[in-house]
Amino acid sequence: MATPSKEEVVAVIEEKNEIADSVELAKSKGWDHDRLVGVIKSLEADERATSTSKKLEGVKLTPEGEQYAEKGSPEVQVFNFVKSKEDGASKEDLDAALGEVGKVGSGVAMKNRWVAMDKGTKKFTAAVDSVTDEVQADLKGLQDLAKDKVDALKKRKMVAMTSTTTFRVMKTDKWGAAKTKAVAEVTQEMLLKGTWKDQEFKPLNFTNASGLRAKGGALHPLMKVRAEIRNVLLLMGFEEMPTNQWVESSFWNFDTLFQPQQHPARDAHDTFFIENPAAAQNLPADYLKDVKEMHEKGGRGSIGWRYDWSEDEAKKNLLRTHTTSVSSRMLHKLAGEYKKTGIFTPRKYFSIDRVFRNETLDHTHLAEFHQVEGFIADRNLGLGHLIGVLKEFFLRIGVTQLRFKPAYNPYTEPSMEIFGYHPLLQKTVELGNSGVFRPEMLLPMGLPEDVTVVAWGIGLERTAARMYNIKGIRELFSHEQDMAETRKKKMTWLKRAEE
Repeated sequence: MATPSKEEVVAVIEEKNEIADSVELAKSKGWDHDRLVGVIKSLEADERATSTSKKLEGVKLTPEGEQYAEKGSPEVQVFNFVKSKEDGASKEDLDAALGEVGKVGSGVAMKNRWVAMDKGTKKFTAAVDSVTDEVQADLKGLQDLAKDKVDALKKRKMVAMTSTTTFRVMKTDKWGAAKTKAVAEVTQEMLLKGTWKDQEFKPLNFTNASGLRAKGGALHPLMKVRAEIRNVLLLMGFEEMPTNQWVESSFWNFDTLFQPQQHPARDAHDTFFIENPAAAQNLPADYLKDVKEMHEKGGRGSIGWRYDWSEDEAKKNLLRTHTTSVSSRMLHKLAGEYKKTGIFTPRKYFSIDRVFRNETLDHTHLAEFHQVEGFIADRNLGLGHLIGVLKEFFLRIGVTQLRFKPAYNPYTEPSMEIFGYHPLLQKTVELGNSGVFRPEMLLPMGLPEDVTVVAWGIGLERTAARMYNIKGIRELFSHEQDMAETRKKKMTWLKRAEE
């Protein structure tokens, strides 16, 4: 199609005083409609014309539809071919003669009972003397076709819907006066020659001169929950532990917790091990010796795990699998202070940070997630104290009706799983794990024998998912998260539940 010039379009408007329908004009002149619209927009930019637009919905033949309009519908082509074969036509004959048309048309022809297949010879034969190709007629008379027939053709991918914008163009007051093109800027030549006095300039647009209003950052929904839980723990008198060491040695992550080196959690399919640097340096020699002794032989009533403990295994670097490694470091530090001063001071600590597990990803498990952990170190603590602290903590985040179930952990005895009633889900859900650190973990550190440490941990993602009523944690913390939701999520406001 031809490209209209500005002069040709101006001539049409001069003759008819307007363009009533740009689509019709393009058809009558043989012009490309998109190029015509470009000229119209140029006249609008010169303020010589204005336009109004209107969408026109229509229908057109697809390439397949054009082919069938010319040669006949697939089913009629199949019928005609079968009819021409006195002994019938096999499927191979249809494929060779008609190709894809044969595959499409044979099914429809059989459905219409125009052809039949002999079960013995597997050949198609004509079942009627003649047929009328209504589909071809519909394709040729597409513009006047009823909606149900158009829908049927569309379903067979013979036609497609179209949407075209047509313009009505009218003159403005500046139609005759605008002989020169308006410009946007004053040039040096205009100033030197003084022609700027007679030059027409485009109006300046100050509507958005100040630009878009700057939007402030938004806290990630998970970080909102983290901040609120952190405030709860600080108000309960807990101190926050430093948790910025994501790469940890197996010694601090497993061995100091009295977790045997043959434990399944230490396998590569559960833990991300570091290749470079592969081994940790500068482990505390005296403490390492005491941990080795406890693992191999036990002590003070314990028989240990009774195996040959490997220092090389303990030095393997990994991405920490839990923040209990941080708790272990902090307890070792408290033991060091006790050894120096001879005075043990009870302490309460917590941490909230990332941990890493070689997990199979699903709606409740991620390879990277956040863990909330806390412990209390004091003399003669027991399960009663732990249960009391847990009840107070969960009350403050709105969870009631706590239930506890006996469990097993390598480094706590006794151990308990924590369950509670969640008001949003209106059912009892698993909340976390807890227990009393074993003496085999505490005694090699050098803590007094009558000091007990109670500890607990919960997953931040699962807690946040329950608060936001999200079914899968991947919607909250993974590549599946909708970042636009970050601004829409409400600020978490944890309210103390009624006891």
